[in-house]
Amino acid sequence: MARAIAAFLEAAGQSLTGELAGTPERVAQTWASDFLDGEGIAPREALGSPLAAPGAGLVCVTGIDFHSMCPHHMLPYRGLAHVAYLPARQVVGFSGLACLVDVLAHRLVLQEVLARQIAEGLREAIDARGAGCVLAVEQACLTCRGRARRRARVTAEAFSGRFPAAERARFSQAVAAGAGEAP
Repeated sequence: MARAIAAFLEAAGQSLTGELAGTPERVAQTWASDFLDGEGIAPREALGSPLAAPGAGLVCVTGIDFHSMCPHHMLPYRGLAHVAYLPARQVVGFSGLACLVDVLAHRLVLQEVLARQIAEGLREAIDARGAGCVLAVEQACLTCRGRARRRARVTAEAFSGRFPAAERARFSQAVAAGAGEAP
């Protein structure tokens, strides 16, 4: 990665001396440890050990802050993830849900795909009856380039399995109550 970053900087007319000395290595380390460190980690691993909880009702965690990288322009996006699920026989720790969001977000992934991956990954990992995810984010490709819209926010949602209308409405209420505004 460091060689590719050096080649990119040189192609952009930058000299790798002075303040840019060591930049390729620093950028490669940042990408490896902060942006792409979710590669190869399965949702089940991120969630940790489930606990038995037959008959548990809707579980919602709102306002999970996260960041990711869009594969189209390789620009960051950041915001809030809101995750809900209908357990069948098992539940997971709340911090496991935050870890799931981070593991799946720390990849090159479209926001819309990320929402689906979170919902499906959660449902499949603990065999939940249904799962949902709403992502409210600030996309750098929208706020920093072209016809920039500094205050624009993008919302994507996905549901997996059975998530009846009544539970969707309760999830929407939880999101509205706990969401705040994306950073």
